[in-house]
Amino acid sequence: MENYDCPVTLTANIIGGKWKPSILFFLEGGTRRFGELQKLIPGLTKKMLTQHLRDLERHEIVRRKVYAEVPPRVEYSLTKHGESLKPILKLMSAWGTEHRARYGSVLDERRRSKAPPAVKRSPVDGEIPLRA
Repeated sequence: MENYDCPVTLTANIIGGKWKPSILFFLEGGTRRFGELQKLIPGLTKKMLTQHLRDLERHEIVRRKVYAEVPPRVEYSLTKHGESLKPILKLMSAWGTEHRARYGSVLDERRRSKAPPAVKRSPVDGEIPLRA
């Protein structure tokens, strides 16, 4: 067990990262199945979702319930301990909503810079990449 002198560091280590806050945000609204979480969080791979859910389960933040059915059904929800994070998640959500306009343009620019160049079709020459 690691010794945490800073409570913010402890919290960040348990629920921080690129995907955990989003997973917790959607579980805060109620029980979800694996496939639902995957659809709700674009870009999150099955491997990373599995890894983060296991990590949150290990820290007793998330409960995993497996139903004895064919095909198997697995549901995830917040534990009572995980429910104690709801005020933090609500504050994070409110802050993000309030400041979305400020950072939205930066995120949009970052996405555009990673996008492949647009292509214009020419009946004679074939595909011609467009330069910005």
